[in-house]
Amino acid sequence: MGKHYSMLSYLVIIAMLLLTLYEFSFAEQKKNTGEPVTITSKTLTADNKTKIAVFEGAVKAVKGDMTIYADKMTVYYQDERSGSSIEKIDSEGNIKVIKGERVITSTFAQYLAGVDEKIIFTGEPRATDGGNVITGSKMTYFLNSERYIVENSRVLLQDKEGRRQKKIVR
Repeated sequence: MGKHYSMLSYLVIIAMLLLTLYEFSFAEQKKNTGEPVTITSKTLTADNKTKIAVFEGAVKAVKGDMTIYADKMTVYYQDERSGSSIEKIDSEGNIKVIKGERVITSTFAQYLAGVDEKIIFTGEPRATDGGNVITGSKMTYFLNSERYIVENSRVLLQDKEGRRQKKIVR
């Protein structure tokens, strides 16, 4: 019975975590309110005492029209009266965020919840939108306002015919 109880406890923890992630907002919080988040990975380790869940191996998180890929995601959450909520997510290894034609890649990314909901990319971040490319040492993407702050930026713009137009280095 102990083995059965242990497996049941594990399944309850996973179910609670998935309900927690339902509240998580990767992008456009106001537009996507209530949309579920689906996270898949090879392994999941959840610790309800420390309120940390670690997804490892081919991690894929989908919410609305945004998909995030990583080798590993560590989710930090807290309990609230209405359930649980995500405080932050640390992602590492082969980060790729896809939203429409926009693609952002990096080695590390940190999602921070709250009023200024944002993802901070480090480790050679690169954003492409169509043929336009932005690189830098650190890229902060504010999800609700869809704006960026890029440190040590380098921008490559293409004209309407797809020809490279300008290189802007800062």
